[in-house]
Amino acid sequence: MTEQPITWLTQEAFDRLTAELDYLKSEGRTKVTAKIAQAREEGDLSENGGYHAAREEQGHQEARIRQLAAMLENVQVGEAPVGKEAVTPGAEVTVYYDGDKKDTDTFLLGSRELIDVDESVEIEVFSPQSPMGAAILGHKVGDTVGYRAPNGGTIKVTIAKVKPFGV
Repeated sequence: MTEQPITWLTQEAFDRLTAELDYLKSEGRTKVTAKIAQAREEGDLSENGGYHAAREEQGHQEARIRQLAAMLENVQVGEAPVGKEAVTPGAEVTVYYDGDKKDTDTFLLGSRELIDVDESVEIEVFSPQSPMGAAILGHKVGDTVGYRAPNGGTIKVTIAKVKPFGV
């Protein structure tokens, strides 16, 4: 069995996700259950659009509860221990491709939702589980690593810069 990686969250992101989970497990469930009960009273369930919509909403809500619970299961609150050189979740990473220092890409390693980056911040985000994210995780500035591209070829990247996101 593999050990679950630690997810680093800012205090603000942790509080926001915890509050959402608490709401969905209590008041959110109560509201959707009431919608289902109200729709049931309307009669024939096979042709009751309100009932089917409420059941679908309940399904989405329960999926979100499971997602949040899984996210918060192995979490550390604070700043990820990003050294000057090591690639960790929460780091802003610059790489260059196939030895060409002019062909660079800068991205955030982590999850936009977990690290609390809103859509207005224009930075690409790679998951630590993505092919590139998994390849560079734990490596240092100057290391060259390869990962398999969707077409089956190997892409080599060299880590040029690592810094905490937003610094």
